[in-house]
Amino acid sequence: MTSAAADPYLPGRPDGDLDIDRYELELDYRVATNRLEGRAQVYATAVRSTLRVSLELQHRLRVSQVFVDGYRPDRWTHRGDLLVLKLKHEVAPGTSLVVDVRYSGQPGPVRGPWGAVGWEELSDGVIVAGQPDGAPSWFPCHDSPADKATYRFTVTAEAGYEVVTNGHLVSRSARAGRIRWQYEQPEPMAAYLATLQVGRYLRIATGPREEAVVPPRLRAAAAYDLGRQTEMIALFENLFGPYPFAAYTVVVTDDDLEIPLEAQGLSVFGANHMDGRRGSERLVAHELAHQWFGNSLTVGLWRDIWLHEGFACYAEWLWSEASGGRSAAEHARAAHTRLAGLPQDLVIGDPGPDSMFDDRLYKRGALTLDALRVSLGDEAFFEVLRTWTSRYRHGTVSTEEFVVCAELVSGRPVAAVLHPWLYERRLPVWAAR
Repeated sequence: MTSAAADPYLPGRPDGDLDIDRYELELDYRVATNRLEGRAQVYATAVRSTLRVSLELQHRLRVSQVFVDGYRPDRWTHRGDLLVLKLKHEVAPGTSLVVDVRYSGQPGPVRGPWGAVGWEELSDGVIVAGQPDGAPSWFPCHDSPADKATYRFTVTAEAGYEVVTNGHLVSRSARAGRIRWQYEQPEPMAAYLATLQVGRYLRIATGPREEAVVPPRLRAAAAYDLGRQTEMIALFENLFGPYPFAAYTVVVTDDDLEIPLEAQGLSVFGANHMDGRRGSERLVAHELAHQWFGNSLTVGLWRDIWLHEGFACYAEWLWSEASGGRSAAEHARAAHTRLAGLPQDLVIGDPGPDSMFDDRLYKRGALTLDALRVSLGDEAFFEVLRTWTSRYRHGTVSTEEFVVCAELVSGRPVAAVLHPWLYERRLPVWAAR
């Protein structure tokens, strides 16, 4: 067993002494007061001999008790956003540990280089959007994309509110005006993709394995705007391989949101994205594509984020072409023309933390894939993508692994094609089809 590599974009994360296997979260939430009572049982394995382990948890949440395998640790501290435990005895590599944390408070977003991320109150409810470092805003964790784990979420909230989180709903029970919801997320998931959505919503079926959770006033608009998701899934399964999870949920908040947000097995849109005219359909395709690229296949280091955003952007272009809009080639030509007029100072293979969400990375990432497609031809290109999603299904990936996969599948030395797009500042010439 090896620990997740330290990420220079997230200094100090993760704790290299532990590998997290599973989180079991029990949360009691009061919407009106934004009060959270939590218990997190974190199942982990020691990667190396250690007397000290740590988890990230936002400072505004107060820790009241900590146990390790049922016993109190020799000492623990919660300073800043780091919970540090000193164990009674040194543990050997391979040792299983259960860290049990009781905590409470009024959660809020983590504020840092990427703005406010994580837990955020809505007008009447909650949204959690954790990318890239917001998971500690609501539970103690290793907030590294490389440390995937399974999850159980047990959430109690007032009657009248729908509670949505990752995985499938196991049970729903009522008691004294409150509802207890339990979800199970069996596929490994990075902590930033864990989410909690609470609001006064209706659930509507939008396909055989798709549902939408929406405000009543937006029911008709959302049903229409999400009405072609089944066709999108069919297209993406043909091009990328089987959909990687059992189902797909879209949550539409009653508030406007600046951008939609992906989480594992679901996506979140604002009321402003549901206009009843499919005005945001490219974003619907983009967030759906993240289920393959970002959620099932997740980068181990944030420097490789083009493997998420470039692929999701290219999926927008593929859906446009398949649904009667502009072809992928036309989108590529327009994107190249636009990028050529912008500053040539971004290396998308390692953009730096300040530029990892730059729109130029999204578009140039998509152009990188288009260049590979032109080089290989459609048959080999899409076979590369299907092999990529199959070989690393529910795993952690890197740019180097993608290059190796593409070369093995195609039998071609693709590194020479990809290198200038990924690692040179100047925009390469686009090869029109």
